[in-house]
Amino acid sequence: MAVRLTLGNSTVPYVFLDTARHTYSGARFQVLEDSASILSAAEAIISPGFRPLDRNVPNLGVTNSTFWLTTTILNRSSSDHLFLCVEYAELDELELWLLRDEQLIRWGFAGQSVAPLERTGTDTEFSFDIPIPKGEQGTLLLRVRSNKQIQLPLVFRTAKELTSNRSRRNLILGVYIGVMLVLALYNTFIFASIRDRSYLYYVLYLLVVALTQLAFIGIGPFYIWAGNNWLSSSSTLIFTLLTATLGMQFARHFIGTKQYVPRLDRGAPIFYLLFAACIGLQQAGQPVVAYQVAQALSGWSALYTLIVGVLSWRRGSRQAGFFLVAWTVFLLAVVVFVVKDLGVLPYNDWTTYAMPVGSAVEGILLSFGLADRINVLRREKERSQAEALAASIENQRIIREQNVILEQKVTERTQALQESNEHLKRTQTQLVNAEKMASLGQLTAGIAHEINNPINFITSNIQPLRRNISEIVEVMQEYRALTPETAMEKLKLLKERERKLGISDSIEELDDIIGSISEGSKRTAEIVRGLRNFSRLDEDDLKDSDIHEGLKNTLALLAPQYRDKVRIRFELGELPPIECFPGKVNQVFMNILTNAIQATLARGADDVSEVVVTTRAEDGTACISIADNGIGMSEEVKARMFDPFFTTKPVGEGTGLGLAIVYGIIQDHYGHIAVESAPDKGTTIHIHLPIRHLPQQKRA
Repeated sequence: MAVRLTLGNSTVPYVFLDTARHTYSGARFQVLEDSASILSAAEAIISPGFRPLDRNVPNLGVTNSTFWLTTTILNRSSSDHLFLCVEYAELDELELWLLRDEQLIRWGFAGQSVAPLERTGTDTEFSFDIPIPKGEQGTLLLRVRSNKQIQLPLVFRTAKELTSNRSRRNLILGVYIGVMLVLALYNTFIFASIRDRSYLYYVLYLLVVALTQLAFIGIGPFYIWAGNNWLSSSSTLIFTLLTATLGMQFARHFIGTKQYVPRLDRGAPIFYLLFAACIGLQQAGQPVVAYQVAQALSGWSALYTLIVGVLSWRRGSRQAGFFLVAWTVFLLAVVVFVVKDLGVLPYNDWTTYAMPVGSAVEGILLSFGLADRINVLRREKERSQAEALAASIENQRIIREQNVILEQKVTERTQALQESNEHLKRTQTQLVNAEKMASLGQLTAGIAHEINNPINFITSNIQPLRRNISEIVEVMQEYRALTPETAMEKLKLLKERERKLGISDSIEELDDIIGSISEGSKRTAEIVRGLRNFSRLDEDDLKDSDIHEGLKNTLALLAPQYRDKVRIRFELGELPPIECFPGKVNQVFMNILTNAIQATLARGADDVSEVVVTTRAEDGTACISIADNGIGMSEEVKARMFDPFFTTKPVGEGTGLGLAIVYGIIQDHYGHIAVESAPDKGTTIHIHLPIRHLPQQKRA
């Protein structure tokens, strides 16, 4: 399009000579601020609002405005191509227009927020090739927008000078990165050796500082993460705050602020939260505010770190001295960099690279401090070892003295334990005997009742037997006293006496009495034989035993407890003789059947009380089940029923050892016992005994 320059723009061209290639040319431009960012290039170039810039490196501040810069350049150099270089990477958008033959041409478009596909131009960095032949002139229009501080170090260079300048910059940065990487690798090795977190924070601090400097200089957004617009536009703020965070964290561990300045040390996390909030503010769409807040926070955190270092040093922290020297060097470099932006110092290589150089020197000085820290740690370790050795010697002396006392105490305690153990054994024996006596009491009551009947029958017949025998003997003696001379005379009298005494009836009664006595003695013998079969106390070895006979003998002895009260029902299967200790197995039956009978009688209901005994053989095992329709047990009682001394009976009616002894006897037979029970539903106890024992079980 055809455009004429208005009188508001300078018509005096900037004459570019070969000798001017190192000179920043900001003062040769005019600037127009578009606060609403609404002007087009055609509208901007004819605007009368342009004003001249008074500094070679303009600082337009932090603002949301868009700036238009224009100048006319007359090429009097030896090159037909000039390069307009903007040596500042913190620009979001940079658009160059070229006015030639009254035609406004869009010549280049770049910036940190510009997507790679939208960028135009042949150079990765903010350098634009301007085709103005020697002796000719051209008008440039440059649009600039950024959410960060806008610095415009504008310089025109030839292709050769551009290459030379970048080579010099890359050499400086190469040395810088090399120094930082060497320091990081060396201290990483030390951290891996001694595991002191100060070295880890130092290594992370070095790496982030290096990334921050690369972001400021432009190497990061131009080359390392060039395709990532978000990181390119956010890297300086994020890395700056991350550097401040790691620097403060390193200082806290290296100096030991928790020990020397505990109150100030607690303020560090507040800064961390503010740094995170600042990054969140930027990501929330307030980059200008976030940038301004980040600048303020960086200054305050640097001052805070400096104060913490000074106070720690004054209170005796040796490491704080090294830190203060290194931190002061870095702060001076930052001051030089900032003052350069304010125009107080010239914009040259020394001021441009002040922060990288300062951070490298800081890293070297901190490495000296960390090396000295190794000596401090070694001395502390030696002192700690000496103290530990002294403490160990003292402990040995105390231990020797304590051992003497301890041996005496152990002897006394051992004696006391032996006495207590003997007492426990006696008590245990007494309790087991008490349980046996309780069982024996039940057994004795049954035996006494069963034997009492035949014995009473025998004793009641003794007196008639004695009387009848006495009368018969008396008559027999009189018969024997007869002589032939007196026989006829006394025989009649004896017959009369025999009739009066009822000798014939007495003789007949003798048969009945003797028969009754014989029956009573047989019954008594059967009871004694059943008792002997039940107890089998004379058998200490495994014997083949008839389980059915044991059950019947046990019930015979318990008969007085349940006769006419509880119905006993047998459902006996085929069982071969099993290897067992018959007396102990009968004791198991006695305890379980007694509990079953008592449980059924405790119901007090009108239903018939019943105990069912079932037997069967299964997989080499004799299975005996004793089921009752008694009061049953809760889960809590069932869980503890085999515990020694646990009983639900009133005090004085049970020792709590009966079922514990049952459990032990079954374990001795390598069998097992299972219980099914519920309140008011009755109880079924399943006993499983091996029919034949293995050889190793017999030896055991």
